Amino acid sequence: MVEWIGYLIAGLVSGLLAGLFGIGGGLIIVPILMLVFGWQGMSSDIAIHVAIATSLMTISVTSISSMLAHHKYETTQWHLVKKLAPSLVLGSFAGAYIASSMPSHILKIWFGVFALLVAVKMWLPPPKSVSTKFLAAPSIFSAGLITGIVSAMVGIGGGSLVVPYLVMSGLSMQRAVGTAAACGLPIALSGAAGYILIGSQLEHVDGQWQSGFVHWQAFLGIIATSVWVAPIGAKLAKTLPSHILSRLFSLFLFALAAFFLVR
Repeated sequence: MVEWIGYLIAGLVSGLLAGLFGIGGGLIIVPILMLVFGWQGMSSDIAIHVAIATSLMTISVTSISSMLAHHKYETTQWHLVKKLAPSLVLGSFAGAYIASSMPSHILKIWFGVFALLVAVKMWLPPPKSVSTKFLAAPSIFSAGLITGIVSAMVGIGGGSLVVPYLVMSGLSMQRAVGTAAACGLPIALSGAAGYILIGSQLEHVDGQWQSGFVHWQAFLGIIATSVWVAPIGAKLAKTLPSHILSRLFSLFLFALAAFFLVR
């Protein structure tokens, strides 16, 4: 019962913050799950791996509602999603393999560095259109591959990488966000599948409610609450200017980066 309470609270916090700051939640879910896993006595050698894998599994569900919403408003460029999907799937599976092979202290550093880079990016000017040539076959494959690898290694849906790439390729911000929302599903499904398959072959990865690195109890607890409180966070976000929310979230990410890099 105590475990369920921990995961339900994790879902409440991550869902509220995700709705408030307008992000998918991966950068929030992972550190929260690590804290909960630590309280429950999970080995520190695999806690971050399980947190990242479980985060991807939750995104595979939550991304569907986002994808449908953007499709309704006709901002999703499905022809680009189809072009990006193969390399996103390949990259995400590869990212799961790479992360599964990394010791926990190295993976924590990687997560901290990524959080730091995202925080810094939020203080920089928004991306601008550069060239539609970025959407040519070699470029779009490389972009999808890199996005998949990085996303699977930190447990996110890839929006923070796909959106700037598409804007630089000439898309409007609205269409870039809508297209990125659809890209989150193949990233999450492929990455989670990779963590399940690879983790199942490792002898030291064996726990109740686990399939490889994916923790199903944590997944169910987070989904059960996050989907209800995310809209509340979104409503609260309307009371604050977007630039203030951006700065607040960047400060959160700086603190998160320090947590992973300094400890």
